[in-house]
Order: sequence, then structure tokens, then C-alpha cells
Amino acid sequence: MAATMTYHSPDPILVPLVCPPRLTTEHRVDFRRDALHALDAALAVGARAVTLDLGAVVEIDASGLGVLILLQKRARELGMRTRLVQVPGVVEQLLKETQMAPLFDIVRTG
Repeated sequence: MAATMTYHSPDPILVPLVCPPRLTTEHRVDFRRDALHALDAALAVGARAVTLDLGAVVEIDASGLGVLILLQKRARELGMRTRLVQVPGVVEQLLKETQMAPLFDIVRTG
């Protein structure tokens, strides 16, 4: 009888949280709630990272950046990384200016 091998991915692929177009004070509460739910979902399936799709973001302020940093901090405390995909220039520029870019795994495509 032949042995059967089963492969279990160490990092399950999750659908990323699609961020709203405006990561600003007005949207901070909803974004924070959704981001923390995404972190909980990633943790529940054993993922090593939570993924945020920032492709639709056209505006970000200090409140939006604060939520990203909060999520990163909580993820790190749980042994996870925070992965940012489809990062628009406005977000990348703010992360560079504030020297926060190294806190995140920024996935560049193309």
C-alpha cells in the first residue's frame, strides 16, 4: 500500500481586506473595525500575515495611517506580518515620509 502525502500550506491564502477609497478621520471607525476583523480571520486559519488591498485608496490622513500602524502592531504581537498590496503612490509616499514603510510587507506587482 502506497503512502499518501498531504501538503498543508503554512500560510493559507486569504482574500485581502479591500480598503475604502478614503482612509481618513471620517472613515476611521469602520476601517479599524474591518481591519481588526481581517486580522482575526487570518489568525483563525493560521495565516502568518493579514493582507490589505489598498488599490482603491485615493486619500489617507494621520487617522488612516494610525489604523494601519495599530493593525501592524496587533499582528506583530500575534506573530503575524501585515502585507499591503496594490499600494497607491499617495500611501507609499506617506509611509516613506513617516518612516513607517519598514513595518509592512509591501507587495509590488508588475
